[in-house]
Amino acid sequence: MRHRKIYQIASILGLFAAATIIGVSVGTSQPAKPRAPAQSVLRVVPHSNLTWLDPIWTPIYITRNHGYLIYDTLFGVGADGKVHPQMVDTWTVSPDGLIWTFKLRDGLKWHDGQNVTADDCVTSLRRWSKRDGAGQQLFDVIEEISATDPKTITMKLRAPYNRVLESLGQLSSYVPFMMPKRVAETDPYTQITDYTGSGPFIFKKDEFVAGVKSAYVKNPNYVPRAEPSSWAAGGKVAKVDRIEWVSFPTSAQAVAALTSGRVDYLEQLDPRFIPQLEQRKDIVAGLTGPDPFIGLARFNHLVPPFNKREIRRAVMMAMNQTDYMNAAVGSRKYWKTCYSVYPCNSPLATDAGSEFFRNATMEDARKALQAAGYDGTPVVLLNAVDMPVVATFTKVTADKLRQLGMKVEVRDTGWASMTSQRTTRGGSSPETWNLFHTFWAAVDLRDPTRIVFSGDPVTGWFGWPEDQELERYRAEYAQATDPQEQKRLAAKVQERLYDIGAFAPLGEFFLPVAYRSSVQDVQLSPVQFYWNMWVKK
Repeated sequence: MRHRKIYQIASILGLFAAATIIGVSVGTSQPAKPRAPAQSVLRVVPHSNLTWLDPIWTPIYITRNHGYLIYDTLFGVGADGKVHPQMVDTWTVSPDGLIWTFKLRDGLKWHDGQNVTADDCVTSLRRWSKRDGAGQQLFDVIEEISATDPKTITMKLRAPYNRVLESLGQLSSYVPFMMPKRVAETDPYTQITDYTGSGPFIFKKDEFVAGVKSAYVKNPNYVPRAEPSSWAAGGKVAKVDRIEWVSFPTSAQAVAALTSGRVDYLEQLDPRFIPQLEQRKDIVAGLTGPDPFIGLARFNHLVPPFNKREIRRAVMMAMNQTDYMNAAVGSRKYWKTCYSVYPCNSPLATDAGSEFFRNATMEDARKALQAAGYDGTPVVLLNAVDMPVVATFTKVTADKLRQLGMKVEVRDTGWASMTSQRTTRGGSSPETWNLFHTFWAAVDLRDPTRIVFSGDPVTGWFGWPEDQELERYRAEYAQATDPQEQKRLAAKVQERLYDIGAFAPLGEFFLPVAYRSSVQDVQLSPVQFYWNMWVKK
């Protein structure tokens, strides 16, 4: 099915004005205090509640977006799809490709006023590499990385590696954000408590209410690059004094706040409200980028019944993508089926290995489950009730599993709590689970180095499949330079993922944003960035 481009449907108009604080005179002998300058404020409803604040501890997108506001990166991906220097000024590579040297640019300071050093960055990269798939692949070939002076990072490789810059400039989760050394020394499986960054905004920890509100103020000491802003690259200019994220209990309340002018921007619009907002001239409802999200059902490979490959594959046969997309997204113009683990509009897209479930029926799934020896073990589904798409995925899966004759327990919780519970590997813990649903941005699934494709049960993604053959193909892909060889190895990775029943793909879909027409300079990007955005009075 051909990909259908969806364009924004409204033009930008002007509306919002920030509040002004008025001085009050005291007595007739004292002059009135001067009028304080108005603060420009951008009020945002984030796509989910912000609870976890460490973007290296968790890959969830709300924490990633929070990270982009307050941290910076050595490199960044621009709208041209290429990697550009960000905190780095210049870099060199030795003729044999083994020695990489990076010089930090001038003017980099942490929010506490201290200079950013190469040692800070080296420590940050080490922490990031423990959690991210591309980081793990990169550090597998790094023999030594060190700060050779306060502004110079030197990286010595065991063998040439053509993905160094792509890894350091990774656009989405896990993003290699730079943190002060004292923060980056935190164990990567323990959350940080110090949120000092060097990015264009400063996090107001004293105003943070988990799941309710967070605030960010302009960093007066941030020195943007001179180049125009382009996705995560170029000049990150803070054009508002303050950004506030405010959450609402329901999508309806968030939409009401937008239409009444109490907020300016909705990061993710519940598909049910698209027709309503498309009719309004004071609202822009559309996409912020060309790439879709990709829905996934993830099995826990460590505990029954999904510790058995045949049972995982039988359930995959029941997961008809059209059923999920119709229920969760609705209008066909916002979704399509896709049986590739890589985005269907990407160079590595393939149907390899999907034959057994692509056209399967519920009857096929029942027979396969019976043959697999399912013994009635209950299936615990984690369900994020505050994420409409995820909650709908859960409902569809629960219905399908019951039709297959499986015992099902749906554990309702919020997204933040669910992302915490899914870290429970197994055993007798009351938080042990069997399956959860999520969706990834296409940019995070573009090649086999990504963490979701890992077959390492120690360092891999939640669900923890173990497959040495899968890991061998991923490592070979990371070293390959010929596009045809990369495509062959990517197909091998997909075949292994489907053969072991690592996860079930649920389809590709778009979730539009919505904002007041007074909001200016919204970037068309796979990630929501807030620098350069401002509110017209």
